[in-house]
Amino acid sequence: MKIYHFPLSKITFFFVLGILISNYVNPKPQTAWILLLISGILFLVFYFFAKVNFLQKVYFGFFALFLSFSAGLFTQVVHCDFYKKDNYIHEYVGENKLHLIEVSLKEKLKNSLYSQRFVATVLKIDNKESSGKILLNIENDSLNQSFQIGTKLKIHTKITQHKLPKNPNQFDYGRYLSQKSILAQVYCNISDIQISSEIDRNIWYYAAKIRNRIIENLQKSGFNANELNVAIALILGQQQDINPEILQDYQFAGAVHILSVSGLHVGILLVFINFLLFRLAKNRSGNIIRFCIIFISLWSFAILAGLSPSVIRSVTMFSFIAAGMCLNRENNIFHTLLVSLLLILVVSPSFLFDVGFQLSYVSLFFIIWVQPMLKKMWSPKNKIIIYLWDIITVSFAAQIGVFPISVYYFHQFPGLFFITNLIVLPAIGIIMGLGILVMILAFFGQVPTVFVKSLEFFIWLMNWIINKIASVETFIIQDIPFNISILIAFYLLLFGIIFWLKKPNFQKLIFVFMSFLLLQFSYFFTLHQNNTQSETIVFNVSKSSMFVERIGGKAVVFCNDSIDKNSYHFKALKSYLVAHFIKNFEILPLKDLYFFNDKKIVVIDSLGIYSTAIRPDILVLRQSPKINLDRLLLFYNPKMIVADGSNYKSYVKLWRLSCLKNKILFHATAEKGFYKIE
Repeated sequence: MKIYHFPLSKITFFFVLGILISNYVNPKPQTAWILLLISGILFLVFYFFAKVNFLQKVYFGFFALFLSFSAGLFTQVVHCDFYKKDNYIHEYVGENKLHLIEVSLKEKLKNSLYSQRFVATVLKIDNKESSGKILLNIENDSLNQSFQIGTKLKIHTKITQHKLPKNPNQFDYGRYLSQKSILAQVYCNISDIQISSEIDRNIWYYAAKIRNRIIENLQKSGFNANELNVAIALILGQQQDINPEILQDYQFAGAVHILSVSGLHVGILLVFINFLLFRLAKNRSGNIIRFCIIFISLWSFAILAGLSPSVIRSVTMFSFIAAGMCLNRENNIFHTLLVSLLLILVVSPSFLFDVGFQLSYVSLFFIIWVQPMLKKMWSPKNKIIIYLWDIITVSFAAQIGVFPISVYYFHQFPGLFFITNLIVLPAIGIIMGLGILVMILAFFGQVPTVFVKSLEFFIWLMNWIINKIASVETFIIQDIPFNISILIAFYLLLFGIIFWLKKPNFQKLIFVFMSFLLLQFSYFFTLHQNNTQSETIVFNVSKSSMFVERIGGKAVVFCNDSIDKNSYHFKALKSYLVAHFIKNFEILPLKDLYFFNDKKIVVIDSLGIYSTAIRPDILVLRQSPKINLDRLLLFYNPKMIVADGSNYKSYVKLWRLSCLKNKILFHATAEKGFYKIE
């Protein structure tokens, strides 16, 4: 059966489409209910007529897909915490109001420079029963007090809504959190917190307790910190403490997927468990026992690894594969992939917006679809060469599929990915097998030194090889401009080429040609849009100032500080340059006066000196000038005041009050992000 002829593939596609439309349109629950009801009734009506009249089957198929679309849209709405009446977000009346929030810690995130970060479940707000997930930022104190998962806290603090990106084209972290149903954040310090003696002993608590026990025992055994953190990521799914330099090496070498527990890891675990159960009888009762042990082991591992989207996807899919193995039924891996995708999205549609989840499914789909075609290109006889050829074809198939989406998100591509996979994939089987054994022994507090040192050596060797591959920067293609229209056109071309290669005909060749034209049109249309636009942007750079004037594809950066690849200025600027296809830019020192599109922009710095000969449309304040703003506003009467990120917060607060009193618009980049003048 062809993939695109399988009914479940069409149903899944329209279900996913419904989730996407719901996410961007945000329909009300009543609308979603009505649409689902109408599509359900029409489906039942045409199902009845389909039995009577053969011609009606076309309409039955249409309404089956319409029902699938409506179900996807409804599922997204139902799982959206914003529509739940008891969600804490409905108690939000502004960031100046203090709330008494009772929470239970659910997940530990990577610490920031200044705080510990947790995902917490809200239990009460102002002594009123509540629900929802919130991001908790606890300021680091001198005692470095740590909190275990399941701890209940009472916090007297403010609720802060997610901020928009501070600079243009940067990653929207607030939207990312909202899509994971984390609708707000709180910032607090130890003095704001009352720690409850009661522990919320839920599934997250026991999983964290087991992980902590394993990690503590491995630390006591003398496991080197860098290698231990990689081992914890590989086997327990916890990446929070990996050295940033090691993580960057894995990214540049095209091996970062190894550090996220996914199908590769779960597949190895399945083989390992199946090997341990080889003595079980192959009869009905033996197969049932085997499946139960595998099923429990896989989902226990998923819980231990934190139930991330990629882990859930992999464990769900391999649970179906295990069922087929134990029932002695041949598995169609593509069918299993679709069923696992549909099942996961019904339970948690927000997983669809997780980048790791997308990459996992796309790569696995292309391995199933494209790898057999690549494998047929050459049929070696030697077993070792066959094994290496399989690794190469699997790697190429996966990279063909994820290339567009990974470039869209990360704007870079590791050119030596195939060498990385040739070396790392065989090694990862050894590391996973030995690592699982070490983790089990560590849980019981019995870790033989020979096992610890062996695992440590293999991980050190893998890190060293990855570092050497990543250091060849010539093969790392960076700063690739890629937007959503180019992404869609690229996938259409990719699908067209693969369909044509599998079974060439004239119609498919026409589709390939049209897709290629669409890709070119998307690229040149985006380029044309950029070349016909002009804008001046006041960037938000902490304790500094940076303005950018862009006319078409040329940019001039006004900044008094040096800009190199490691500077904060360049990090704030990089996403903007890539998004607008700008490879080179000119750097000039800051000026006191700018003219842009008939607008006069006056900049006042710390000296507080300004000209009285010009009446500006926009007044920019930088470096906390000591001025009487009320008097200045009466004299200048500008349309807008902009305070950039170099000003003291106390000054910004006073300036806002002055603008409010004089009915003049005020924009502080530290609070609202960059300011654009078009």
